[in-house]
Amino acid sequence: MVSHFDRLGAVMHGVDNNMRADFFGPSGDTASNLALLRAECPRFVHHNLDVRKRSGVDQLVQEVQPDLIVHAAAQPSHDLAADRPFDDFDVNAGGTLNLLEATRRHVPEAVFVFLSTNKVYGDAPNRLPLNESETRWDYAREDDRGGIDESMSIDGCMHSLFGASKVAADVMVQEYGRYFGMKTCTFRGGCLTGSRHAGAQQHGFLNYLVKTAVAGQPYTIFGYGGKQVRDQIHAEDVARAAEAVYQNPRPGEVYNLGGGRENAASVLECIELIAELSGRRLEPGYRDEPRRGDHICYITDLTKFRSHYPEWDLTWTLSAIVEDQVAAARDALNGKAEVQA
Repeated sequence: MVSHFDRLGAVMHGVDNNMRADFFGPSGDTASNLALLRAECPRFVHHNLDVRKRSGVDQLVQEVQPDLIVHAAAQPSHDLAADRPFDDFDVNAGGTLNLLEATRRHVPEAVFVFLSTNKVYGDAPNRLPLNESETRWDYAREDDRGGIDESMSIDGCMHSLFGASKVAADVMVQEYGRYFGMKTCTFRGGCLTGSRHAGAQQHGFLNYLVKTAVAGQPYTIFGYGGKQVRDQIHAEDVARAAEAVYQNPRPGEVYNLGGGRENAASVLECIELIAELSGRRLEPGYRDEPRRGDHICYITDLTKFRSHYPEWDLTWTLSAIVEDQVAAARDALNGKAEVQA
């Protein structure tokens, strides 16, 4: 997001206290990304601020007077939420409310883009009829082939505590748009990724899979025979979507945002693609214990966003995403990332 808007000439203020390293350990550390942004983006200003700190968030928004706020801060793991429920809810729900209220008080005309998650649908997508093939699960009905759209219910299903905290934030962002008329927008993301993703075992599936394969480290598949399907969208395409909303905001709207069918693949299929592009074949371990509330097959239906913003479309294919991540993982192993930082 910072790199994209820097290229457009904007002054970007980044808020991050690297709590991802606290959540996920060294593999989740974003310090190297911060160093790269500082080196590459001359208009970027970093603020080491916790979104849970209400007074600090309020003061920063008042001082900066932003035209656009892209809220991507989150505790993003199913499993970690169960171990740290207060941290999960305080970051995901409380942090969102802090940002929304600071926006309403100081810059009510600003565009507010929130990165929610497809986990707000809980395990409801698993109720769709599915067919099992040799390498993946897929939708059995032709009507479902395009994927999950925004009409999928968020009620009567299991979300995980993470999914529940994101539902709270998701609905609050919508309400600030509908009740107060603010220019809010919610992206219910599929798998958002890229070469700078600090992937960890508990979050960031594709990036973590690539890093473990290139480094020859062990990887464990959790349930569904490795045939569970996800669609991948590159962070640059998400940034372009945020720019489209900024140019033409539609208050209170919700959009499913992911890679769609063209960028969808199962874990097994991703392992094969990584082997093809890296020359390193991963031999994963397996635990027949799916993560609770996890999706068997999730493909994003992009119809609504494409209809509202026809100038936007995906520019990164799945192969290009994996190829980019393989190159970055090799650079990191060879120490190039540290030299750049």
